[in-house]
Amino acid sequence: MTKAYVGIDIGGTNVKIGIFDGELELASKTSVPVEADIEPEAMVDLIGDTIEKILAEKEMSLDAVEAAGVGSTGQFNLTKGFMISNPNLTKFQNVPLRDMLSKRLGKPTVVDNDGNAACWGEYALGAGKGVSEMILFTLGTGIGSGVVCRGELLHGCGDNAAELGHMIIYPDGRLCGCGQHGCVEAHASAKSTGRKAQEAVEAGEQSSLTKVLEENGAITCKDVYDHLKAGDELAKKVTDDTAKALAILCVNVLHATEPERIVFAGGMIAAGDVLLNKIKEYFNEHIWKMKKETVEICFAVLGGDAGIIGAAALAKHEKDLGRM
Repeated sequence: MTKAYVGIDIGGTNVKIGIFDGELELASKTSVPVEADIEPEAMVDLIGDTIEKILAEKEMSLDAVEAAGVGSTGQFNLTKGFMISNPNLTKFQNVPLRDMLSKRLGKPTVVDNDGNAACWGEYALGAGKGVSEMILFTLGTGIGSGVVCRGELLHGCGDNAAELGHMIIYPDGRLCGCGQHGCVEAHASAKSTGRKAQEAVEAGEQSSLTKVLEENGAITCKDVYDHLKAGDELAKKVTDDTAKALAILCVNVLHATEPERIVFAGGMIAAGDVLLNKIKEYFNEHIWKMKKETVEICFAVLGGDAGIIGAAALAKHEKDLGRM
């Protein structure tokens, strides 16, 4: 391997690291656990040491690395390469993460939030390959997102664009963790889907999910979709509500950016076609009728590697354009 790119995905409990060749084929990857109170300097050393270790296993050194990319939870000042804050890493407040990693590795480094990194991964090598306008939604505990417009990630004037999970779709709707009411995240994330079902059962609605709540003390999104497949009426009502909220989101972002492709990722897409087809059904019901829309709504294909792939692909993109 004459050239290598490093992709780093910083999550709440683990850091994933991948080594890619010049064509962005994955050569090696690993995952290392991190504590919530890890110091930034210790995190940077851990990442650097791990990269050197997996390179050595391939009989390579840092000399082969062209650039590194990082995708992480948290808020960023991308111009300065600062991580402003991170809900999972308590010591990460106004940390110059880009420059710290670049100094440790001796290589140019780019940082971005995890939603953008995953979006870029699907755009470059996954479900968005071949298009120039794409939106990604990650359906998990919350709803992450990323927007590619004319072949570039959309960041906005303050680097906080594409927080589409906090687009308000139902004014005076459910309270979201962000403090707003009616965010799509509060109505259609995996967490909110399980919560809606649990609230209904606790209010006395009849459902086979009652037994799940009694036995487990909580109802998850997976439980809801499992019971949907078994014909439970409450599960159908809840999942229809989730799909409708996601479809309304798709309608709104279509009018905002007109993407060629809208891609859904995250653990919730394990529900399969029963989720995707219902989103499309509600989308077609609510979209305007002035012209036929050609946007494709589909699932992501890169799975759990989207973060490291996207980070590495972003590093290559920035390097190729001479921007770092």
